[in-house]
Amino acid sequence: MAIPDFQSIMLPLLQFCGDTKEHTNREAIDHLADVFNLSEEEQKELLPSGRQAIFQNRVAWARAYMKMAKLLENTQRGVFRITDRGSGVLQSPPQKIDIRFLMQFLDFAERRKAEQNKLKKKNELSSTEPDTTITPEEQIEEAYENLRDNLTSEILSQLKDSSPSFFEKVVVEVLVKMGYGGSRKDAGEAIGKSGDEGIDGIIKEDRLGLDIIYIQAKKWENTVSRPEIQKFAGALQGKRAKKGIFITTSDFSRSCEEYVFAIDSKIILIDGQRLAQLMIDFNVGVSTEAVYELKRIDSDYFAE
Repeated sequence: MAIPDFQSIMLPLLQFCGDTKEHTNREAIDHLADVFNLSEEEQKELLPSGRQAIFQNRVAWARAYMKMAKLLENTQRGVFRITDRGSGVLQSPPQKIDIRFLMQFLDFAERRKAEQNKLKKKNELSSTEPDTTITPEEQIEEAYENLRDNLTSEILSQLKDSSPSFFEKVVVEVLVKMGYGGSRKDAGEAIGKSGDEGIDGIIKEDRLGLDIIYIQAKKWENTVSRPEIQKFAGALQGKRAKKGIFITTSDFSRSCEEYVFAIDSKIILIDGQRLAQLMIDFNVGVSTEAVYELKRIDSDYFAE
């Protein structure tokens, strides 16, 4: 079964609390996972940020919205129970509890309208309405991923239009930022220097140069095929080397991935998309435009 949206979780969560007992977040998550018949894989599926499970996030937001409507209340940190208002709702339970249903409660309606007014101002120039089936946190992460995907495409386009020497410079910069090559000067002397036997250059694996990694850096348009990787692997064997990185602005065929998985030498394939992502992660060719902090309530602060 697919992971339910946070509004679909509201009624089952309220029904779970219908016994009027105190419940922990963990108890609610485990119970609701059974209600929706979620597999372990679905329960572990993470938000794009990788910081929280999607299902746990949606349960948290379902609980938060019903707290806004005063159907649930916290009794201590991570512990909550149903309110008299919540119990009244369950006496004649609706088919579904969602944002529209919660709007009948003044406490919720006032806060919701304030939120909508803010969103309206932000969306005055856009015809796109916010997706109310996902949590606010998911909306933020979805917007972040869209911005990142667009930036990745822009970077890749710039790389493909760049000169071979500039592309080599980018490769050097990324590898050094990742901790390889010692100094940028050492790495710069290695990349693009040899160009023999299918090898474009060498770089230190660490600052002390305890091991050497051989590199192939190619600014190509067409998909890299298996013979090119075999040639590179052969060049590594000729150098008695075990490690190599093949970087390209294009992509790799499936047979390339199967081949590097099967051989003894450790060859890492970095296609254009991944290279652009690494440039973003290690701040190569990009600059920070804005930083937004996502904060949560500190329950310990308000504990009396």
